[in-house]
Amino acid sequence: MSDGGSIIAITFALPAESSDFVRLLAKPVTSAREGLIHGQIHGRSVAVFHTGVGEKSCRTGIENLLRRQQFKYLISAGFAGALDPELRVGNLLLSENFSSPELLSSPHLDFAEDRLFVGKLATVPVVIDSKSERDHWAAKSGAAAVDMETDFIAAACAAHRIPMLSLRVMSDTPAEPFPVPPGVLFDLEKQKTNFARLTLYLVTHPGAVMRLNAFRRRIALARQSLTNALDKLLRVDLI
Repeated sequence: MSDGGSIIAITFALPAESSDFVRLLAKPVTSAREGLIHGQIHGRSVAVFHTGVGEKSCRTGIENLLRRQQFKYLISAGFAGALDPELRVGNLLLSENFSSPELLSSPHLDFAEDRLFVGKLATVPVVIDSKSERDHWAAKSGAAAVDMETDFIAAACAAHRIPMLSLRVMSDTPAEPFPVPPGVLFDLEKQKTNFARLTLYLVTHPGAVMRLNAFRRRIALARQSLTNALDKLLRVDLI
């Protein structure tokens, strides 16, 4: 195991979530073998890791990472789907059920802004989109939003005694759902978009083109909101 006790790990599901943040890093070094991007921000050493989407990819990836290296703490970041109708694209959710108490109660954890919510996050096995699906999971979990990875990241961190903070940004909401069916937008098995399938859908559903362009703009807004929050977090020493 390498000596990473002073390094802060930051996980995202995909590079589409992390790209703005990675551009902030000084002296970035990519390690293909480890699947990490090492760099510095505000004088702190960080390691960015992409877990992939869903349990199958995330559980294996995060366990292998934490078995190899120790971290000071880990920030589980990325996109989430809103269940609470009050949440908007770009709003941030600090998960009170997955975050470690010593990080959640840190006096340096200060988000004095209206776009941050503290609440419950649920990890679900499939991508949900429709209002009925969102209503079902809201009633079942009592959560404000859902993702597909945090439960597994939190379990691995607990097993390896690494404090974790869960911070997610809303990429889709009941009022602003996905522009095309989730299975068309992202192939979970291959962990990427099947562009042939997407193109065929857009050809046969031309109205979806405008929705997809609007979705891309919302994703850019969400990514920048998350990046700004992480940049602010890393200006201070939480523990």
